[in-house]
Amino acid sequence: MIRVLDTRWLGREGVIAVFAVPHEEGVALVETGPESAFGEVVAGLKAFGYTLADVTDVFLTHIHLDHAGAAWRFAEAGARVHVHPRGAPHLANPEKLVQSARRIYGEQMKTLWGELRPVPKERLSVAEDGARVAVGGRVFTAHATPGHAVHHHVWVLEDAVFTGDVAGVRLGGGPVLPPCPPPDIQLEHWRASIEKLRALPAQTLYLTHFGAYRDKGAMLDALDARLSDWGAWVRARLREGLSPEAMVPLFEAKVRAELTAAGLDEEGVARYEAANPSAYSVYGLVRYWQKHHPEAL
Repeated sequence: MIRVLDTRWLGREGVIAVFAVPHEEGVALVETGPESAFGEVVAGLKAFGYTLADVTDVFLTHIHLDHAGAAWRFAEAGARVHVHPRGAPHLANPEKLVQSARRIYGEQMKTLWGELRPVPKERLSVAEDGARVAVGGRVFTAHATPGHAVHHHVWVLEDAVFTGDVAGVRLGGGPVLPPCPPPDIQLEHWRASIEKLRALPAQTLYLTHFGAYRDKGAMLDALDARLSDWGAWVRARLREGLSPEAMVPLFEAKVRAELTAAGLDEEGVARYEAANPSAYSVYGLVRYWQKHHPEAL
């Protein structure tokens, strides 16, 4: 059985999940959440009868801090950390990650994400596309799925697909939204990854933001459509000559209207904004058009 651990990040429930997978030798985690929520994850493990010492392996979908920020904590406690080859160097030496995050979050860095330290190299396991990792009688398979990040995998275990961010953000059964932060958003690659997800036999999607969903086809259709809509909206504003800063409040209003139309109340809208800040998607999509398709502008 797969257990969903709620990190209760910043006191909000149902925003960032960590998945615990029991096996013959202990328990494996998919994702770690941010280091600022490490204590909540350990408490969640305890509620299911496990201790920190029982964690043998950590499977990361990618190295963004909401997914992998506490990886070093579990590695120092003895876990192996399995990660995309383009993510591994940044876990071994997180200096660039820290610098990049500080530019964005400034004084809020520690409050939001906690502390970031290197993962000992002997605890890092680089997983190429298609890698099969056997852990205590269970086998996890890595599938490279770029688009949201160049260092993104989904991990498949039997009927479960741990999707990271490539299958979008969906909270409490609400609509599915694509997280599009800079610097790696690439729409063609993301659409190819969506098709890769469709082709996988596994049908249950485990979203880091947040939980398990079994309407795989409908979710991927909705994600693909919204990804196209958001990309086209940003392109149109660029053609009109708007700056990213001018776009942000307009895009925030657009996303709020979409969520409200889906029946979400103010708290529901706030949870989505915490999980997937609208401003980041503006900056990520602006960068995509300017870098990959300047001719379209």
